[in-house]
Amino acid sequence: MALHFERIGMAPDLVNYRDCLELQRQVHQEVVAGSRGNTVLMVEHEPVYTAGRRTEKHEYPWDGTEVVPIGRGGKLTYHGPGMLVGYPIMRLPIPLDVVRFVRVLEQVIIAVVRDFGVPATTVEGRSGAWVLADERGPDRKISAIGVQVSKRATMHGFALNCSNDLRPFGKIIPCGITDAGVTSLSEETGNRIDPADVVERMEQELSARESDLCVPFEPDTPAPPVRLSPSASEAPAASEAPRRQGAAAGS
Repeated sequence: MALHFERIGMAPDLVNYRDCLELQRQVHQEVVAGSRGNTVLMVEHEPVYTAGRRTEKHEYPWDGTEVVPIGRGGKLTYHGPGMLVGYPIMRLPIPLDVVRFVRVLEQVIIAVVRDFGVPATTVEGRSGAWVLADERGPDRKISAIGVQVSKRATMHGFALNCSNDLRPFGKIIPCGITDAGVTSLSEETGNRIDPADVVERMEQELSARESDLCVPFEPDTPAPPVRLSPSASEAPAASEAPRRQGAAAGS
C-alpha cells in the first residue's frame, strides 16, 4: 500500500485557498469513510493569511488585510507563490498521538531540505523546521506545520518556504513568534529553488515514512483522482491575487 499524491496546482497555476479548503474537506470525508486511501495534496497557493485556533486579534496583519480563520492548530501565518504547501489527509493509529505525527512531519521536512544544502533542525518548544542562529541572524523558520484531527484523520499540514517573497511575513507575527525570523531554501542557498524542484523529493520522503505517519489502507475500489471545483478556474491570475488575499491559500 502507498500514499496517494495529488499535485493540485503549482506555478503558474496557483490554487485559490478557499477552493482548496473545500477540496480538503471532501477528501477528508472520503478518507474517513474508507472510500479513498491516505492522500497528500501538494499545492502552490495564491497569497493569503490564515489564522489557526490560537491566533489573537492583535496578531492580525497591521494593514487590515483579510485573514481566513481555519481549524488547524497554531497561530497566524502566510502562504503564497514560491511556497510548497502539503496537506496530508491520513488515518492516524489508535491511540491518537498528534504530537508524534507532527514530529514525523518535521523529520520528513528536515531530511528534504538537507538534501538541498540547508542544515535544518527542530527547536524545543516550537513546531516546524528551523535554521539555527548563525552569523547571518537569529533562529529562522523555514517550514511551518499546523494540523487538525477530526474523526481520526488529519487535515491541513505543512508549508515549506522555497522561493517565496518573505516580505509578507513582515506584516504579521508569524506563528506568534517574536524572537526569530523566517527564511527559505533560496535565501539560505543563494540559488533559486522553486516548489516544482522540491515536490518529488518531498513525496519520496513522505512515502518512506508512511507507516510512521498513518495507518496504511486501500479501499476496495480505487478512488478517482481528486479535482478542484470549477470555481477554482475562475480565480484571478497571480498578478491579481493581492487584491483578494483572503480568498487564497494556506495550511
